[in-house]
Amino acid sequence: MTTLRRLSPAKIAWTIIAAPLALALGACGGETEGGAVDGDPISAIPAPDGQAWTDVVQVTEEDGYLLGNPDAPLKLIEYASLTCGACANFAQTGASPLKEEYVSTGVVSYELRNLVRDGYDLTLARLTRCGAPESFHPLSDQVWLNFDQIMNGAQQGQQAMQQLGDLPDNQIYVAVAETAGFLDFFASRGISRDQAASCLSDNASVLAIGERSDTQAGELGITSTPTFILNGRQLDERSWTDLEPVLQRAGAREE
Repeated sequence: MTTLRRLSPAKIAWTIIAAPLALALGACGGETEGGAVDGDPISAIPAPDGQAWTDVVQVTEEDGYLLGNPDAPLKLIEYASLTCGACANFAQTGASPLKEEYVSTGVVSYELRNLVRDGYDLTLARLTRCGAPESFHPLSDQVWLNFDQIMNGAQQGQQAMQQLGDLPDNQIYVAVAETAGFLDFFASRGISRDQAASCLSDNASVLAIGERSDTQAGELGITSTPTFILNGRQLDERSWTDLEPVLQRAGAREE
């Protein structure tokens, strides 16, 4: 994980050039300690009239994007990196069943928070926030579902970044996105190039994501991605195969 706190935009851009990008599908970082949550079965909770829980999104105080019933008895948080292969693996195998079978019942809410590992990750994290809150989860999933394309673009972008020289702060992340092919990727998914460039030229909003990531990781002792927290308890599980039984034991199951 790349620490971004107190780094200038230029220094973060240098980490983009200097740091090699990992493509492994294993956990991206160290180990965590956690424990299971046990509970009785919880009945489904109806969504408000005319809505489905999977359409309800709110931005939390931690700048996470909470999908589902904000008062759900089981609150699942994922700290994830958009350039982490293990996070991509979870999105590819677990995002759909998590949302369709658990969030949809109103019993489980799912809050996604960015844990920033590198400059490309930071750029992507800002781009997923360029649209309405409801687009954050779908755009993040699109990054992970097209992980090889994203990472190949980032690797090619590293070479191009070396040729750019010094740029004004408000042009650094636009250049990162351009050289990596991110602007075209998001334009084909509803975020126009002009809209993306406007988001990325707002340096304060970009760097704030990295600072929040760094602060929260330090406070919670999170050193790897993905890391899941259920009702305030950090879990050891990182894959959907392992996480689903934890949700069921906690109460997300039928009588």
